[in-house]
Amino acid sequence: MSRPYILAHTATLSVLLMYLVLTGCHSSSSNSAPTVAFSKVAAAYQEDPNKADITERDYKTDIVEGRVTGARPGQRIVLYAKTDGRWGVCQQSDQPFTNIESDGRWKASVHLGLQYATLLVDPTYDPPQQTESLPIVGNGVVALAVVNGEGPASLVPSPKILNFSGYEWTTSAGPMFRAGSRNFFDPANAWTDERGALHLRISGSPGKWAVAEVKLARSLGYGTYSFQMRDVSHLEPSALLTLVAWDGIGTESTRRELDVELGRWGYLENTNVNYVVQPYYVPANFAAFRVPPGAYTHSFRWEPGQVMFSTVAGSGNAGGRVISQHLFTSGVPSPEGKSVRIGFFVFHQGKIPLKNENEVIIDKFEYLP
Repeated sequence: MSRPYILAHTATLSVLLMYLVLTGCHSSSSNSAPTVAFSKVAAAYQEDPNKADITERDYKTDIVEGRVTGARPGQRIVLYAKTDGRWGVCQQSDQPFTNIESDGRWKASVHLGLQYATLLVDPTYDPPQQTESLPIVGNGVVALAVVNGEGPASLVPSPKILNFSGYEWTTSAGPMFRAGSRNFFDPANAWTDERGALHLRISGSPGKWAVAEVKLARSLGYGTYSFQMRDVSHLEPSALLTLVAWDGIGTESTRRELDVELGRWGYLENTNVNYVVQPYYVPANFAAFRVPPGAYTHSFRWEPGQVMFSTVAGSGNAGGRVISQHLFTSGVPSPEGKSVRIGFFVFHQGKIPLKNENEVIIDKFEYLP
């Protein structure tokens, strides 16, 4: 083979390889998934974990910045900050969206949190105003990134897993809002005894209360949910026990959930049991009554378009005297993504402040499809 032929053949291969590299790079770039990232992160939110008289308006703000690659026309940024166990949308001029500049950069204001999240979303995406778990990629969410706030973060105890009535439950941990009140949830305040009963405790002292909540590790769907309770007539007026089915999405006034609420909401003369299909402010979604001291089984039968709440005397539904029943047929949510929570906490807006530690015992939880 002559030398000129070898040189010519080598040159041809070089051109071909260069073409493949260039076209390969172009193909990879055009097919790569969009990304979103932070370039400037806000400070971590610092607040006394036991502070109870805090509202969302107390939070300070800061500026965050970032960059998007591969965004399509019309796509925008949604920013979240996580504080008190929930992710809240950071509004921009009363809108949840931040526009992307022509060079892919974005800049916006956030309320301070322990963590921050930026989501690249489609034009039609409707972000939840508050949520315990961030949306995942899909259904209008194109890409997301999560970062910790700058500087030292508040110490939050680690959750733990409990086995109760044949199910796994996760304890809540750290400061969280429940029923309009900010409480500090301590996993040490939830445990099961040698007979398998669940204990929930409010511990501490005025100004430094620690409370308890457990959440079922999975969603069960339509069916009957029963809670066998020991006597709770000893509870102080501002101690509140809630039996809830909720997906963690929505504000206090907009979230969709089913509640059995046991307590007097800080007033001695109040009724002590509420059945609620949230939101509570709709008159047809609320029923209240009073039960005398004793053990009761509270339950709800959840079906498409309706839910029947019941309270029966004793520690089981069979043969017990029915104290109250109420059928709701308006605004009943579907069970998709919703799991059971049992919470015991302090209602701080009542007339009679909590003075002592309180404890409740739930003997059994039962679910029947």
